[in-house]
Amino acid sequence: MAQKDYYEILGIDRNATDADIKRAYRKLAKKYHPDMNPNNKEAEQKFKEISQAYEVLSDPQKRAKYDQFGHAAFENGAGSGAGGFSGFDGFGMGDIFGDIFGDIFGGGMGNRRRNGPIKGADVRANVSISFKEAAFGTEKEIRLSLWENCETCHGTGTKPGTHKETCKHCGGTGEIRYTQNTFLGTMTSVRTCDVCKGEGKIIKHPCHTCSGKGKVRKNKTIKVSIPAGIDNGQSIRIQGKGEPGEKGGPNGDLFITVYIEKHPIFERKGNDIYCEIPITFVQAALGAELVVPTLEGNVKYTIKEGTQTGTVFRLRGKGIPHLRNPKIRGDQYVKVKVDVPTKLNEKQRKLLEEFANISGDEVYQQRKGFFEKVKEAFGEAFGN
Repeated sequence: MAQKDYYEILGIDRNATDADIKRAYRKLAKKYHPDMNPNNKEAEQKFKEISQAYEVLSDPQKRAKYDQFGHAAFENGAGSGAGGFSGFDGFGMGDIFGDIFGDIFGGGMGNRRRNGPIKGADVRANVSISFKEAAFGTEKEIRLSLWENCETCHGTGTKPGTHKETCKHCGGTGEIRYTQNTFLGTMTSVRTCDVCKGEGKIIKHPCHTCSGKGKVRKNKTIKVSIPAGIDNGQSIRIQGKGEPGEKGGPNGDLFITVYIEKHPIFERKGNDIYCEIPITFVQAALGAELVVPTLEGNVKYTIKEGTQTGTVFRLRGKGIPHLRNPKIRGDQYVKVKVDVPTKLNEKQRKLLEEFANISGDEVYQQRKGFFEKVKEAFGEAFGN
C-alpha cells in the first residue's frame, strides 16, 4: 500500500517554513491526540501519521532526503518508524506537548513557553553549482529576503519612548481560565487570550517603521562557502543566519541545499567519476597514447595493442575529494569505445581489403571454430 505524502498529511505545501510545519503539527496533534479521542482507533492512527510526518519534515537533513528520494530515503530502517519520536531536534517536543496537555488539562506549560525566549524560524534556500565546483569547492553569493529586528524600535514593536502594557483582559498571563462541570467533576480549561494573542502584553503605540511587528523584511546577500566533495541534494547549515528570535531568543539557522549541474562528459558515483572516450580501429589494434580529459585538465594514457571496445582503465586519485577529508580522492574510470568508420575512401577500403586477405586463413579458422561451438550447443538447426 502506497504511503501518504508527509506534506499532504500535515496540510502544507513543499515550500513551508519550519514555523509553518510546527504550527500545522501542533494544530493536528491537539485535534487527534489519544487523550482527546479515547478509544478512537482512527484518531490514534491519524496521530501516528502526523507525528511521523513531523519527525521527518522538522529535521533539515531528513527533509532534504525526503524531498529528493521520498519514502525510499527511509527504507530498511534508515528513517523513522510510524509514530516514533527519535528524530525530534530543533523545536523540542516539550514545547509542543506543553501546548497540547496545557489545553487539555489546564496546565501551565504552554504559558511558560510563550513568555520565554523563542528561537527564530530556520530558513531554506537552494543553490546551483557546476560539477567542477562541487568537486573542488567554491563560494557563492545567495540573495535572500529575510525578517530582521526593526532598528527603530529594536524589535519591541513599540513607538520609541513608549512600552508594552499589561493586558487587562488576562492580567498579563496570556491565558484565560474557565471552569465547567462535567460528569467527571469540575474541570479547569485554558485558552489563549484573544486580546493579546497569548503575549500577556499589548502595544497601544506601535512603531511607525514596522507597524508594531518588531521586524522588517530586508533583502540580504549572504556568502556561502561550499566544501569540496559535496554531493547533489546535500545541505549546508549556517548557524544564526535564519529569522530573528523572539523575546531574546536566538536567530534561526540557514540551510542551503546544493544542486549540481550535469557534466557533458563525467558521471559521478560516490567519490568516483566515469567517462567514455572514442578510439579508432587503428588505435585499438596497434595501441596508442591517448589524451584523456580529467577534472584538472588532460592527461596522457597509453593503451596496449589489441584493446577491445568496452575496456575500462582507472586513473587513481582523479575522482572527487571526500567531503570530510579533501586529501583523499576517488578514482576516474575511463571506458574506451572503438569508433568504426562509416565512410571510407578508396585507398582506405583497399588497405582494409588487403588486410582481410592477409588475415583470411586465420579469420576463417576462428569463424569455423565459433560456428562449430554453436552447432554443438544448439543442434542441427544451426548446421547450415
